[in-house]
Amino acid sequence: MGEVMEKLEFQTIYDTFQPRILRYLKRLAGQHEAEDLCQEVFIKISQALKNFRGECQLSTWIYRIATNAALDRLRSPSFQQMAYRKSSDDLSEGDTEDKDVWTGEKMPSIDQELIRKDMNRCIRDFIENLPENYRTIVALGELEGLKNNEIADILGITLDTVKIRLHRARAKLKKELEAHCSFYRDERNQLACDPKTAFEGFRKSQK
Repeated sequence: MGEVMEKLEFQTIYDTFQPRILRYLKRLAGQHEAEDLCQEVFIKISQALKNFRGECQLSTWIYRIATNAALDRLRSPSFQQMAYRKSSDDLSEGDTEDKDVWTGEKMPSIDQELIRKDMNRCIRDFIENLPENYRTIVALGELEGLKNNEIADILGITLDTVKIRLHRARAKLKKELEAHCSFYRDERNQLACDPKTAFEGFRKSQK
């Protein structure tokens, strides 16, 4: 009976969190790694579920497992070798490709969707090239919408450290975007950018 209940509980957890964790892993490790990482994460959750005692929120525990798995993959030699070989096509795929990367709101017209898709892809490029500790903070705070105390629990750092890293990550991202992106207001007076020169300039500046 206990095993049956555990399986049912895991299925509920999987159904609830799998889309969110897959999206999060795409933002941390990229499209190529996300699917395999997501399977690895939920295998670990299934194996560790019987030992979960509720010392923290379930979501915090799950994001901690996902974050650790992603960071292990990001630090692996094989990942670092292919880090700059990712296809730009992959960055335009996924469940956020026609949504605002910050708000998740769907654009009302095809033209607006294309503009916002380019901007989202541009921003994701810069986020993916932030230092690892900044990228994780931005993904958890800005993209996943988690509170600072939740991020602190997930990463095992102090609340003050979260605030400092988030502030520095935002400042660095803002600096890079302003330096390499051509921002303008579209006909709906919404912020957009020119993706043709933005990341190309950034990539050249990193060489």
